[in-house]
Amino acid sequence: MAFSSTMQYDVLNLVLGGKPITNVAATAGSSVVWCALHTADPAGGTMGTNETTWAAYARVSVDRSTAVGWTWSTAISSANCSFSPLAAITFPQQTTAGTQTLTHWSIGITSATTAGMMIAAGTITPNITMNQNVTPQITTGSSISLS
Repeated sequence: MAFSSTMQYDVLNLVLGGKPITNVAATAGSSVVWCALHTADPAGGTMGTNETTWAAYARVSVDRSTAVGWTWSTAISSANCSFSPLAAITFPQQTTAGTQTLTHWSIGITSATTAGMMIAAGTITPNITMNQNVTPQITTGSSISLS
């Protein structure tokens, strides 16, 4: 059984917005979530699954907030729910030679550097081709769909 539309919205509000779910969960915990880039779909894994690497690469933290962090529609259906960053998420520039294609991004809650628990992952459209001196961004036009 899928979550109800209300529960999906409330869970996103808790995880990304830091808002409690009455009689279910409080907001205690980290005030940020971590975003990562991937060279293939990390589905079913951790944030470290298919995560990209280059000399200066690092995950980027984004506030758990609806004021500065994330947006999603209040018209969430049980068939499809998506969310997007309120501002571009800019990752460190690739300063070394080499090419790779970034196809997915993910959001996690447990760590900036370890495998970490992934909340959700989505496709980067269009994919980002990484070369020396490229600075990748997840823009406000990017979204992750939960279905």
